[in-house]
Amino acid sequence: MTTPTPSNPPPAAPHLPSGVVDTADLPAGERRRVLLAYGMGDAGTGMAASLIGFYLFIFYTSAAGLPAWMAGLVLMTARLWDAINDPIVGWLSDKTRTSWGPRLPWILGSAVPLGFAMALMWWLPPGGPWVRFAVFVAISMVANSLYTCVNLPYSALAAELTTSVNLRTRLNSARFTGSIIAGLVGIVLGGVLLKDHQNPGSYLQVGIFSGVLITCSTLICGWGIAPAARHCQRPTSQRGTTRRLLARVGSNGRFQMVLGLYLLLWCALQIMQTAALIYLPVVMRLPEGWSNWILLPFQVSTLMGLQLWTAFARRRGRLAALHWGTALWIAACLLAMVLVPLDAAIGPTASAANLARLTALVVTILIVGLGASTAYLIPWALLPDAIDADPEKPAGLYSAWMVFTQKICISLALFFFGNLMSLSGYQAARGILQPDSALLAIRMCMGLIPALLVVLGLVVMRRWPDRGPHQEALPASVP
Repeated sequence: MTTPTPSNPPPAAPHLPSGVVDTADLPAGERRRVLLAYGMGDAGTGMAASLIGFYLFIFYTSAAGLPAWMAGLVLMTARLWDAINDPIVGWLSDKTRTSWGPRLPWILGSAVPLGFAMALMWWLPPGGPWVRFAVFVAISMVANSLYTCVNLPYSALAAELTTSVNLRTRLNSARFTGSIIAGLVGIVLGGVLLKDHQNPGSYLQVGIFSGVLITCSTLICGWGIAPAARHCQRPTSQRGTTRRLLARVGSNGRFQMVLGLYLLLWCALQIMQTAALIYLPVVMRLPEGWSNWILLPFQVSTLMGLQLWTAFARRRGRLAALHWGTALWIAACLLAMVLVPLDAAIGPTASAANLARLTALVVTILIVGLGASTAYLIPWALLPDAIDADPEKPAGLYSAWMVFTQKICISLALFFFGNLMSLSGYQAARGILQPDSALLAIRMCMGLIPALLVVLGLVVMRRWPDRGPHQEALPASVP
């Protein structure tokens, strides 16, 4: 693939080293190209993440026949391995020296194998439960390793392309806008193809489609951002500093706060995503075909929330956007605890009572999406501030540790969810009357548990040194 390069890059801004170009200083047309291309970078992986979050546990239990605890163990093992390789890839990415910069070779070189591996995640291998368990773990480990090779260098670029707080927020907004739009496509695809959650062939079709999209969107992203990425900031390299940099990651006060917020919000979101396709048909008694489509309001409202909180953050600041968004999220979680189930004997719209209950469910889902969009936007919009507090600005290393701890916490959360389902008496089979203990556990995973995690995230951020919406940089001396 031929990568375009600017023949005469603009001179470096006074606050940047010679030869480095801040994307904020580029002409408007080139900035727009970078924003659009950067938004494409998380489209394919965002669609895959959405499908995995909503459907993979169902695929393992309903189509592959694994017990809930074993499905949770697959997810936990794969996530733990994924977490282990994050610091390795982050360190290697920071140390990569090419004429294309440290990030582009990783993004472009991993695009095709990542698409192939992501498609294989939805293949049902022959054999018994333990054979399938081993194959699922192996495929997931390969796919997650390749995902890291694309997504981690890509994430680090948001801090390196520009020093402008507003442009960094717009880059992350573009990133997650592309991700959520692709997630919408994934939900539509699931609604069309996954009408029977016990049919393994339909899952493989979804996997192939998402694998192709991942490869294409990643290649387009790399091509579009290449001119800016080749001339943006790069991590400084000093011999013998790796151990010192690792120690500084642990002592960076801002990073610790961003990290705590990120992992708590994403654990809450991941638990809700995994529980959603159980909560809707089992607790709310929504027909299985409706359950796939009812996820659309969540994705639409999350997309709207990204635009809302991006604009809100420009005017009122990122912390104000976080507080308002999470307040909506917590309120919707508490609503999910008390929603009245539909009457399964008749259609969802066959009576006024059922229609009212369905409306309340959709409204709750819309509010959840508006609030949960802060989990996508705010932590990544705050991360560059933490990176700026480090004079060497090793963005790959900080991004790696951000994702590393997130994946460990999510793996434990998914393992907890699988075991909670097993202990509560939940059985993944159509037509089974679930015990009250299982219904309560599912409601808690959609309501009380994520609400508590979000509250803890706000507690972690109570001392963040944010000084307003238009602040362009914070001095490195601020902890």
